[in-house]
Amino acid sequence: MEKFLSTVENVNNAVNGFVWGLPMLVLLVGTGILMTCLTKFFQISHFKHWVSNTIGGIFKDSHVTAHTKKNDTQISQFQSLCTALAATIGTGNIAGVAAAIASGGPGAIFWMWIVAFFGMMTNFSENVLGIYYRRRNERNEWCGGAMYYLRDGLGSKPGCKVAGSVLAVLFSIFCILASFGIGNMGQINSIAVNMNTAFGIPSIVTGILLMILASLVIVGGLKRIASVTEKLVPFMAIIYMVGAIIVCIMHIDQLGAVFTSIIKSAFGLRAVGGGIVGSGVAMAVQWGMKRGVFSNEAGLGSSVIVHSSSNVREPVVQGMWGIFEVFADTIIVCSITAFAVLSSGLVDLETGVVTSSQVSTALVAEAFSTVFGKFGYAFIAIAILLFAFSTTLGWSQYGSKAFEYLFGRKNIKFYHIIFVVFIVVGATMDLTLAWDLSDTFNGMMAIPNLIGVLSLSGTVMQITHNYVQRVILHQNVKPMLSAIDDIQALHEKELNDKELEPIASGE
Repeated sequence: MEKFLSTVENVNNAVNGFVWGLPMLVLLVGTGILMTCLTKFFQISHFKHWVSNTIGGIFKDSHVTAHTKKNDTQISQFQSLCTALAATIGTGNIAGVAAAIASGGPGAIFWMWIVAFFGMMTNFSENVLGIYYRRRNERNEWCGGAMYYLRDGLGSKPGCKVAGSVLAVLFSIFCILASFGIGNMGQINSIAVNMNTAFGIPSIVTGILLMILASLVIVGGLKRIASVTEKLVPFMAIIYMVGAIIVCIMHIDQLGAVFTSIIKSAFGLRAVGGGIVGSGVAMAVQWGMKRGVFSNEAGLGSSVIVHSSSNVREPVVQGMWGIFEVFADTIIVCSITAFAVLSSGLVDLETGVVTSSQVSTALVAEAFSTVFGKFGYAFIAIAILLFAFSTTLGWSQYGSKAFEYLFGRKNIKFYHIIFVVFIVVGATMDLTLAWDLSDTFNGMMAIPNLIGVLSLSGTVMQITHNYVQRVILHQNVKPMLSAIDDIQALHEKELNDKELEPIASGE
């Protein structure tokens, strides 16, 4: 058995080295750069528009947050964002940031920002394609994601039908495997370890309680998951950010030094202390990119699965929510975590060497303890509980939709049962190998997904240009809303009816 596990570990390390190696990271970022250029830097050129139609729309447009009717299987735009953020904002925002700083130095944060900037347009493109190629299942639920735009988008190109179908199946398999690993056991294990360390709660107790809670939510399907996450995500994000901002304010005198350290470290302009930091710029770039992608998941094709269930008609509108998702996850939450750690005195800002013996989550907890004392450790343990548990809820939806694609809607209960049982397994096992395997499967999702995004980049460009013409420049052109004729016709009619409403009411 030990020999078998050793073989599995060696094979996984080799595959992981490719999946998360520099060539793959360059491909991930390169896709973002390409989509940024093809959409004429949409995240900058239309900054005011996407902000006002995403986070701004929450406060001024009731349609953004309004719940759909009980018998309607769609969810609101805000619910789709919160469910996607539930899966995205997780241990990567705490442990991942600490790991990036420890292994790549403060400069890793700069490269995390770069990844996020271009990742906004990768996520945008995924969501645009997700809405454009989605379809209804027998329960009238929207089904979308990389598997559909691979099969129906890439597969519609001359000579690509088989390739599109095979890549769709591979993506679904990798998604299911990742949902059990990084989306379930890895997250639950982080919760169990932290709850045991901070409060002395036995791991089996944590596992059973979380299994019961998850069962109650997951059995209700997407609408119940969305209902929970739209309350949990804003609450947990705001509470965590308030705590982190307080840490930053208490160390405000270090703000300038932190910025200087990040920039100098990013470009190798600082002295490397005793060889501990490694190869300087290369390490900063690799760890910043790797943890950035791990945190916001842009390019993996995961969050588009739930974004496709939104009640929007316009693909670009959901694409803009994808831009905001990456912005919120990395530019805001990860940055605040980084500043809290770097300003706390636990990292030598001149050399970039971590002076604390703590690693991962414990490093962030120690940073919080410099202001909150022992409560800092409890605060981070609770934050991990909320962040990681919400990630599990989000990933349960990703896995179930991938399972549905492969085995049909009627067999999803089987997936749900296995998924919740694995919560207890995750809480009680040493998951070093399981975490490594799931990290690999998570990255392997990106390969078929990026092939789909790159092959359909022209379609994304056309849909975006069409939207800009109609909505921003107010030109009279036929909308591009769906690749499926029946859905295109229905959405066109709904758009026309909406435009006629003000006239009918006498406005």
